[in-house]
Amino acid sequence: MRVNREQMRANRERILSEAGRLFRERGFENVGVAEVMRAAGMTHGGFYGHFASKDDLVMQTLTQLFAPRDAASDPAMTDFLDVYLSPEHRDSPGTGCPTAALSVDAARQTEAARRSLSAGIEAQIARMAARLGDEAGGHNRVAATGIWAAMVGALVLARAADAPLSDRILADAKAWIAGRLDAPGDT
Repeated sequence: MRVNREQMRANRERILSEAGRLFRERGFENVGVAEVMRAAGMTHGGFYGHFASKDDLVMQTLTQLFAPRDAASDPAMTDFLDVYLSPEHRDSPGTGCPTAALSVDAARQTEAARRSLSAGIEAQIARMAARLGDEAGGHNRVAATGIWAAMVGALVLARAADAPLSDRILADAKAWIAGRLDAPGDT
């Protein structure tokens, strides 16, 4: 059966979506191509019609996970902080932040994969700086970088720790960052 162009695009999107979920849940090395294809409802043989290799899949998945989106729809910084540093986000790596779930693994991937992740991190910092009202001097960009690093780090630590330490990490990080946001001239 021949597949039309629109169906090929939809299949590819489904593969990338499932790869993104599985990679965030278990890491790049713990997920095979056959498993991704099975999760997407396709056979392993169809993989090479979409991707040259697993490395290509990793790079394209990272590119999709960090695809530019409309910054106008971004929530306010305090709302973003509440959602990001929540037990629900901590407990849902497969649908959560790709930076927190994949940064360590991505450091061991191809140059192309690292470039995709780097572009995503850069875009997130820029969106956060815009939320903070970035100025020409770039002061808020520095603050955005620090806040983003603290948020990602807190989520990574909270996922690694047992309760109640995990909950405390989320709460303490949220309180510390909120204090930075409330301090005039400190962000």
